[in-house]
Amino acid sequence: MSEINFKESFKEIDTSSLVDKVELKLVSLLKERKLNVGDSIPKEIELAEILGVSRTVIREALTRLRILGLIESKKKKGAVITSPDLFANMSKSMNPHILDQDTLKGMFEIRLVLEIGMADFLFERIKPEDIDELYEIVSNEPPVTQYHLFNIDHEIAFHGKLYEITGNNTLKKFQKLLLPIFDYVHHSGLLKKQASLKTFVSHKALVDILKTGTPEIFRNAMRNHFENHFARIFHRQELPLIPDTNHI
Repeated sequence: MSEINFKESFKEIDTSSLVDKVELKLVSLLKERKLNVGDSIPKEIELAEILGVSRTVIREALTRLRILGLIESKKKKGAVITSPDLFANMSKSMNPHILDQDTLKGMFEIRLVLEIGMADFLFERIKPEDIDELYEIVSNEPPVTQYHLFNIDHEIAFHGKLYEITGNNTLKKFQKLLLPIFDYVHHSGLLKKQASLKTFVSHKALVDILKTGTPEIFRNAMRNHFENHFARIFHRQELPLIPDTNHI
């Protein structure tokens, strides 16, 4: 047999550990049994028999599931299914200094998509006092966005309030993870720097639309609000100037 044929016939070695395999099997088993949050999972000895491994291996795999927040121990019930805190787990790895460039750019783009898409939730759930608070927030900002493409304090105050208005706690948690990434990517040089910035829809103009506009108008305005960021992502050289008005 030639060397080339030998390489082609040589099967890839499975380097995953037994505990790795059992961990995956356990997750699959829990799905197959259609267990819900609060349901007890089989005992260690039963799992060992089902999967044909030692209780030591089962115990280590279960420890991993506890760390992930998939199960927890309850008195008299043993291990039960839990609803994991996804963002607590994500926050441990959402350090911009340890993420690769593609992941950082992807997270940057996700935030733009989320905020353009939240219009209907805002108009459905916003209250007059929310409008008042938003006007108070923007009163402390520069009047235009031309020289202030991104300021982390302004972004947290204004966009954080928008996430709060949606009433979606999952979105609010995700935003807290995204903003530091957004700030890092903006200043890191990963995106092309524009020779000249344009003035687009400001935070105040967005509030004006929330007060008297429609979800469709708001979506378009939020898209224009982020135009300088989109221009950097898509490497646009010339941008149409859109006045900073309420666009209603």
